[in-house]
Amino acid sequence: MGRTFTQSLIAPSSTPGPISRWALFLPLLLVGIAWLQELIDTVIFGGRWTLPIGPGTAWWSLFTAPFSHSDIGHLLTNTLAFLPLSYLVISQGMRAYMSIWIAVILMQIPVWLLWPTGSHGLSGVVYGLLGYLLFLGLIERRLISLVMTMIVLSLYGGALIGLLPWATPAGVSWIGHFSGFIGGALAAVVHARERHSS
Repeated sequence: MGRTFTQSLIAPSSTPGPISRWALFLPLLLVGIAWLQELIDTVIFGGRWTLPIGPGTAWWSLFTAPFSHSDIGHLLTNTLAFLPLSYLVISQGMRAYMSIWIAVILMQIPVWLLWPTGSHGLSGVVYGLLGYLLFLGLIERRLISLVMTMIVLSLYGGALIGLLPWATPAGVSWIGHFSGFIGGALAAVVHARERHSS
């Protein structure tokens, strides 16, 4: 017999297991790489060692761009959003977290190939995490997912303006935000379908 809507709200539906120490350490490691790059860039290269995606850059720039920032302020802003959003996603499982990273990088490929200006920073991943968390509750319609979506929307909803080209400050890559957000939303769709089918 099919579940009622109320049952679907509270059902565990492949609830993730306990979070491993590695899962807790991974976001800190990733953001630590970004801070190390910024430190080397600032101290040794005087801000000239940036690793963005953009016209004429190598394919591996897709993997270096998230860890490259224009300055410490740029990195600090991304760090303050990246860490809490990362742990909210990891609470849903490491598979979800890694799928967002993969989806964001894949969605950056058209930006790398076609967009006329460079783009870098963790903000693409931040918007990917945001897109995942906002869409997961709407797709799954489980209580815990809906509560998480509402919390994220109340805390980070103002960041959605960064998806709009006419509302984004000069020098900020709205297309990087947008592609990351779409990647996160797609990861939410895939993750929700996997849970439903299991």
